[in-house]
Amino acid sequence: MALTMQAFQFVSDLVRREAAIVLEPGKEYLVESRLAPVARKAGFPTLDAFLEHIRTAPKSSPLFYQIVDALTTNETLFFRDHHPFEALKKDILPQLIESRKAVRKLSIWSAASSTGQEAYSLAMLIRDQFPQIASWNVRILGTDLSTTVLDQAKSGSYSQLEVNRGLPAPMLIKYFDKVDGRWVIKEDLRKMCEFRAMNLTTPWPMMQPFDLIFIRNVLIYFDTATKQGILKRMKTVLLPHGSLFLGTAETTINLDPEWVPVKAGNTTVFRVAGAAAAAGGATGATKAA
Repeated sequence: MALTMQAFQFVSDLVRREAAIVLEPGKEYLVESRLAPVARKAGFPTLDAFLEHIRTAPKSSPLFYQIVDALTTNETLFFRDHHPFEALKKDILPQLIESRKAVRKLSIWSAASSTGQEAYSLAMLIRDQFPQIASWNVRILGTDLSTTVLDQAKSGSYSQLEVNRGLPAPMLIKYFDKVDGRWVIKEDLRKMCEFRAMNLTTPWPMMQPFDLIFIRNVLIYFDTATKQGILKRMKTVLLPHGSLFLGTAETTINLDPEWVPVKAGNTTVFRVAGAAAAAGGATGATKAA
């Protein structure tokens, strides 16, 4: 199912328009490998024939969604990159818990949550390391463009391979049950997490502000204007003391000067100017050079 340049350009324009995903020339192999199974399942002999059909299909056709869904990167694992979770445990959450003890509430957003490993990692960390807030209202919202991955996140069900990626064995035994050959997260942790479909590049629904926002390994797929737009809106839903977590290869530098990088342990978080100085003094975190 070789892909013509015309077909590649059509797909590039479609996913940029629908999801702000940038497919540069040279990514033809990615489009072929992701869309060939979609074309076969839809009954088309070649990928070009499938895309030719899409050109004239009504915009309401579910095939449009299937293309975007197939080209969305959903790579994730439990406790990904380790250092952000260490910073949460040792620096950020102790300060947050102290500052929020009057309201007894924490709110966390896992943007682009994929199949849910990040949200459930946060839930396990909080339950495991901070039992003193077991009676608090702790809300973890996971959102993603793909309803396919959200279905798995909502189920909290993972294969042996998936739990082998990043999940410590003691936590697997403590927080999961084995059901029909899969590992299913326990009900009390699943109740801490809510999952919803959301496109970060379109108008957002009304959202309650968050203490922490994780949008890790997402901005790298967008162009500069889209990154700037997302970061601008993130400021409106982050509480003044809050922290923004990006991926290890991502930064707000040269995108939005109001975001200040702050060192927390062996990771860097981002806070809004003004709030960053106050929060840094309380946690022992320091502004990054």
